[in-house]
Amino acid sequence: LAIRFEEIADTISAEVGSPKSFAQMVQAGLALGEWENFAALIESYEWEETVGNSLVISEPIGVVGAITPWNYPLYLIICKVAPALASGCTIVLKPSEITPLNAYILAEVIHEAGLPAGVFNLVPGNGPVVGAAISAHPDVDMVSFTGSGRSGAEVMKAGAATVKRVGLELGGKSANVILDDADPAAVAMGALFAAFLNSGQTCSALSRILIPESRKDEFLDAILGEAALMKLVDPKADEPDIFHALGPMSSKAHQDRVNAFIQKGIDEGATLALGGPGQPEGFEKGFYVNPTVFVDVTPDMAIAQEEIFGPVLSILTYTDEENALEIANGTIYGLHGAVQSGSDERAIAFARRMRTGAVDVNSGGFNPVAPFGGYKQSGNTRERGRWGLEEFLETKSLQLPG
Repeated sequence: LAIRFEEIADTISAEVGSPKSFAQMVQAGLALGEWENFAALIESYEWEETVGNSLVISEPIGVVGAITPWNYPLYLIICKVAPALASGCTIVLKPSEITPLNAYILAEVIHEAGLPAGVFNLVPGNGPVVGAAISAHPDVDMVSFTGSGRSGAEVMKAGAATVKRVGLELGGKSANVILDDADPAAVAMGALFAAFLNSGQTCSALSRILIPESRKDEFLDAILGEAALMKLVDPKADEPDIFHALGPMSSKAHQDRVNAFIQKGIDEGATLALGGPGQPEGFEKGFYVNPTVFVDVTPDMAIAQEEIFGPVLSILTYTDEENALEIANGTIYGLHGAVQSGSDERAIAFARRMRTGAVDVNSGGFNPVAPFGGYKQSGNTRERGRWGLEEFLETKSLQLPG
């Protein structure tokens, strides 16, 4: 994989539309790092444990069906393939039909590495045909799925007939809660990057920012000032600024969907502070969407409740900390979140009360070996680190004579 790094990055940039620098540093870089993390974990993981007079053994679950999306194609594939292989499972992979080429590169690398035939199997195709067949197949012991809630529910239904394990990593509508003692200038750039990461095509995007009503103008000035620096770029251009450069959407259908949400926000009465629907000026070719920021958003609006999966940010205000918590927890999702405060202690206390699987505290950095997964309708699985490995394991206990 490392030898083919440039090819991988270029392929993902072409398939997804990620700017070249983002494809290198994030898309390809995270994917290679994830593989290395699981290779190291094999050596340190405790596969057997003595509990009283019992020997507790971790064993591979068997045949794994993996169904992955298009937004971080190789990274999300490796989040399933690497731990499945590390645990001793065989795997059948169905990548997104929108971004299949990087999966072919992975298959070639695995073949060249000498993995026995039949251990890793690549089956391209669309979800309603190939994904459904994998999910319902009686010889598949587990399905690991990342994608939309609607598709995840179909996978779970299909797997129910054989009572197979189904791991779902689904969508989010994550809140970045800025408490009233935070520094506006210090939090603005990180807030915009977290909202517009991968042009907003990120399940963990912090697409809602909650600011205190008492300091509304200060925070809006800082956030909107940073938002004005966002720029659309040609994915093939040599643009080193991954914090402000946005590529196109993955498809025409997705571009239309995001623009429809922007129009819905306008129709519901939110104030358009930046951007708007329609083809961006100067980018007549390509599936681009204007980076868009709404203010005066209320919690009941669709743009505050539904996953848009594009460069659309909703800014809401709250009256006090309890109101902020109510708004943050007030969606069907619980994948990710963040809290910013002048006090780490206060931020951690707030984070503990958020109903979400991961929370960034005062711009805490990405940790590739920490567990990732959601509460509520954001899913039921955990990926990365030992938690990701254990998703593919069965536990057996041997009761030994005294």
